[in-house]
Amino acid sequence: MPQHRHPNRPRFDPVGTAPRRAALRILDAVLRRGQALEAALPRAGEGLSPADRGLAHAIAAEALRRLPDLDALIDGATRQRLPDDAKARTVLRIALVQALRLDTPQHAAIATVLPLVDGGPRKLVHGVFGALMRGHAALPDLPALPEAVETRWQQAHGPAMVEAARTAIAAPPPVDLTLRDRTTTAAIAERLGGVSLAPGHVRLAPGTDVAALPGYAEGEWWVQDLAATIPARLIGRGAGTALDLCAAPGGKTMQLAAAGWRTVALDIAENRLTRLRANLERTRLDAELVAADALRWQPEAPLDAILLDAPCSATGIYRRHPDVLHRAHPGLIAETAALQAAMLARAADWVKPGGRLVYAVCSLEPAEGEEQLARFLSDRSDYAIERATADELPAGIAPREDGTVRTLPTMLAGAGRLDGFFIARLRRT
Repeated sequence: MPQHRHPNRPRFDPVGTAPRRAALRILDAVLRRGQALEAALPRAGEGLSPADRGLAHAIAAEALRRLPDLDALIDGATRQRLPDDAKARTVLRIALVQALRLDTPQHAAIATVLPLVDGGPRKLVHGVFGALMRGHAALPDLPALPEAVETRWQQAHGPAMVEAARTAIAAPPPVDLTLRDRTTTAAIAERLGGVSLAPGHVRLAPGTDVAALPGYAEGEWWVQDLAATIPARLIGRGAGTALDLCAAPGGKTMQLAAAGWRTVALDIAENRLTRLRANLERTRLDAELVAADALRWQPEAPLDAILLDAPCSATGIYRRHPDVLHRAHPGLIAETAALQAAMLARAADWVKPGGRLVYAVCSLEPAEGEEQLARFLSDRSDYAIERATADELPAGIAPREDGTVRTLPTMLAGAGRLDGFFIARLRRT
């Protein structure tokens, strides 16, 4: 009979088990409950030191990045396939990713996870891990994407994009800064040892500790992926009122404020606006913050410009948040597409005649981008695409034939690539 720990008996885990236990909780939250990794971390890591919490995050993120390849190793070493949600499978993923990707000594990788399982599964985990290590198991250089994701992306964007996506997720992304004053671009790039791919942008090496850099405390810049800057770039400079819907954490709000707009930043979550307020204080930029549901709130008067970076599946930021690859199933994509359509229709009524509406999603799914736009334009004869131009976009990115912008992992391959976005600038006629 399996031996179970008495519920009142204290647990004496080997040193280092606590962050692995937290990683197990994170993976369970992501894979079984569909929770975002960043949302699962606070509860899973409760009581841990910052270093242990960081280790738990690193283990879980790398396991999600390499999940299909880890499972292929496990399935090749077991006589009977373990269920996807079996604790033994998840514990093996944690042990293997440490030994094969995080440079953890093999004895430490297995010793710190065995307390997570009891009885037969414990023997199974120990046996499978030992067999794979003795067989010199290795992970491929380029991670495999989940099969469903690869099929969707290949149909939408072609095999070259899938290969580029695998390449992009294999290495940490660079750090992009957006500058408060774009006239300082050359000076800040030189001071920080970075490169600029657009006015007001500097790209730094992966893993840069931004808070330690000169200029951070003075609010000279904020962290924002280069692709994420394009929606506000297409709003342009102005002296009227611009609304940033779904504004937190605030990169686009700060771009609009720095470009001269009287900016209103709306977000449904008050706690997310707290972070935006802190960013505004650090950068010494002004915006009116509103905590409200965009489907219930309404402005007092028509607006000159609206930027709707809509809630979405977030598959475009998969290289930074690999959990989205395992959470963004067709049902979720359909659900977010319905929300986007409702928000887009509502925001469109708030724009002055002649005003601009920029619609954006950090998604690689056509249902949230191209198909969403097509439905909107078929319903709204008072809107038309205002074509983006090459001189408005970062170097190496060109507008598509219809004037919209689609960023893909194939782009800027020699300069660190960028996140996936769909962006359309519309003019109310």
